Amino acid sequence: MGKLLRINTKEKTFNFEETPDTYAGLGGRALTSKMILDEVPATCHPLGKNNKLIFAPGVLSGSPAADSGRLSAGAKSPLTGGIKESNAGGLVSQKLAKLGITALVLEDKPEGNDYSLIKIDKDGVSIESADDLVKKGNYAVMETLWNKYGKNVGVLSIGQAGEQCLKGASINQADMNGRPGRAHGRGGLGAVMGSKKIKAIVVDDSGAPRVEIKDPDAFKAANKRWVEMLRNHPVTGEGLPALGTAVLVNVINEAGTLPTKNFRSGRFDHAQAISGETMAETIEKRNGITTEACHPGCVIKCSNVYHGKDGNFLTCGFEYETIWAFGAHTTIQDMDQIATLDKMCDDFGLDTIETGVTIGIAMEGGMIPWGDGQAAIDLLSKVGEYAPEGKIIGNGALFTGDALGVDRVPVVKKQALPAYDPRTCKGVGVTYATTPMGADHTAGYGVTANILSVGGTIDPHKNEGNIELSQGLQIATAAVDAAGLCLFVAFAVLDNEDGLPTIAQMLNARYGLNLTPDDILELGKSILRNEKEFNKKAGFTEIDDQLPEMFNEPVPPHNVPWDFTIEDLQKTLNF
Repeated sequence: MGKLLRINTKEKTFNFEETPDTYAGLGGRALTSKMILDEVPATCHPLGKNNKLIFAPGVLSGSPAADSGRLSAGAKSPLTGGIKESNAGGLVSQKLAKLGITALVLEDKPEGNDYSLIKIDKDGVSIESADDLVKKGNYAVMETLWNKYGKNVGVLSIGQAGEQCLKGASINQADMNGRPGRAHGRGGLGAVMGSKKIKAIVVDDSGAPRVEIKDPDAFKAANKRWVEMLRNHPVTGEGLPALGTAVLVNVINEAGTLPTKNFRSGRFDHAQAISGETMAETIEKRNGITTEACHPGCVIKCSNVYHGKDGNFLTCGFEYETIWAFGAHTTIQDMDQIATLDKMCDDFGLDTIETGVTIGIAMEGGMIPWGDGQAAIDLLSKVGEYAPEGKIIGNGALFTGDALGVDRVPVVKKQALPAYDPRTCKGVGVTYATTPMGADHTAGYGVTANILSVGGTIDPHKNEGNIELSQGLQIATAAVDAAGLCLFVAFAVLDNEDGLPTIAQMLNARYGLNLTPDDILELGKSILRNEKEFNKKAGFTEIDDQLPEMFNEPVPPHNVPWDFTIEDLQKTLNF
């Protein structure tokens, strides 16, 4: 195992330490969640000195394993008050792994208002003033840092939202073009980084050796099979590369599961205008890029570059969740306006799901009209201006709902629901309710069997089988996050009986181990146990594992209600 790099943000000092036995063999989400449970008081203030912000590459990151470049960020969440892991693509995970860093830990909190920049390379660590970057958005920050430290360095940075410690703040990563299109979005972790007065982290692995592979031949064979699975699956090999994650817009709308006008309906009459097909046609017409990787070694390549009407760059990493949150949820129909809102979120450092849902709540409360894209843009700009309205919406859907007297706020554990109605996609609804992370589709993507018939078929409108579906997916997803693998590999894994064994083979060849698929699943269970334990210590109970009462209403067109009992839901993570 590599070393832990601990940085005291108050004293501006650092030290490397050997990874202790209690953390041996852990990476990604497994490591961030274990360290938070062990080292962060569960009742501490998320913006206080006792919280820690931890970045951990997955255990396959840095290796040639396809789609293994995800980085986990973990802390106590300012948004939920519970444990949080948020992962993203980009360049940092593989570079930390090559530098032999198992985890980067930001500790304590400065007393003043001076911001710092952390630079990590093969020769060590420097902590420098970042005052020249203060009040700058992520686009300007990343351009400055790439010009200063060289193209292709990994960058983690916060924008104006993180500086204000807003609960919707993200930490953004430079993509392979040096743009902030990759985000540790959920849970307000940008606010934790802002509280520690760290504006940016630069990771340069130039001159670092490759990671050691214990059995190169076995690894090469396993990775070859792994790539074949990903490229031959219809979702990871065709749908996602062709249309990006927005391939889902028409699919989910047709299923009656696309939440529209703050979850009043499962169908959006103007879905075609914001669909993946329309997006791809627009990108091609304007000479953008329809498919690109979010990190080196990605073979799925579901990211993109979207140009505006003038043919110039507008945004990148334009995702289904973002298009839904600013589109069907708010009833905005103009793709260019939605793309503008996406770019603003990347620049200010805001989670697009939380912020899009929040804009809908602002419409619900009469702050701006429904479907008015320009009004949404004008309102969102207030975050970058450090204006009072920006401080309201930048703190998320629940905060904004409270400020405006709205009772119809789609959150679980204070985090906004993503882009699938839980009443007509009950597998993901169970995940929203029960994951320790707050409403989060990536924690257990029940859309697979509910809508896409991946890994089997389970009726999305009935309760039967959906608790078991969510349980299995939450366990598997936690393990995937620990490996540093992209969530989308799950499509191929679920439809190939040798999917999980191939992951085990790569791990065994990388480290000289003898893991079985059961060992990997047990790791997933242990991660969830740790996260549940932290939340329990933080004061969470079974009452927090429920959806808001607004979901008791049947949703058209299928007129299905949410009717799981508290007792049923408690079975999900009872293992």
